[in-house]
Amino acid sequence: MGTDTMSANAMTTLIVLAKECIPGKVKTRLYPAYTYDEAALIASASLADTLAAVASLPASRRILCFDGTIPPAGSEEYEIVPQVTGGLDERIASALEACTGPTVLIGMDTPQITAALLNPIFGLWPDGVDAWFGAAADGGFWALALADPRGDLVRGVPMSRDDTGSIQRRRLIEANLEVRDLPELLDIDTADDLEQVVAGIPGSSTAAIIRAITASRVRR
Repeated sequence: MGTDTMSANAMTTLIVLAKECIPGKVKTRLYPAYTYDEAALIASASLADTLAAVASLPASRRILCFDGTIPPAGSEEYEIVPQVTGGLDERIASALEACTGPTVLIGMDTPQITAALLNPIFGLWPDGVDAWFGAAADGGFWALALADPRGDLVRGVPMSRDDTGSIQRRRLIEANLEVRDLPELLDIDTADDLEQVVAGIPGSSTAAIIRAITASRVRR
């Protein structure tokens, strides 16, 4: 079921799914390598890097689908929309259903993201393409773009599993959508993940926070 090039190239909505970076509530799998306070600082830096990376994209609408009360710096140009209750699939589905026309949703766990990675979604989509999918190395996904943002394409997909991405992509295919793949990225879920990601983005806010944490420990 292809979408014509004109509609697929319509102005695109960008959704960033994020939560307030409160100790003990974010990046808890970084513990015990990092304290909960340090994990919250890392999460905040990762979100800052994400927002900075997509700032130049020509989105027609920007939505921060947010779990929290104090939006992060860098989100001033975003509509702040509270996340609904329920599982991650329900929260993603609800965010998509609030949009019309081409829409892309990303998270806050890939600070190595660049505008160049998402440029294809904000440019001329190939004829017949209905969706773009960015798989994550842990088996999830870091980006999902749909020409027609339907919640039923996500709702019911089991999340936070090593087969989440494959199930989600198969759901798109079974809905007769033509899917194009974005490069695979590594989420910063664990300390080992964080080390690998930061090594590739030494000038990032996330890398700066790791250096600051390391320096603080040396001084103790």
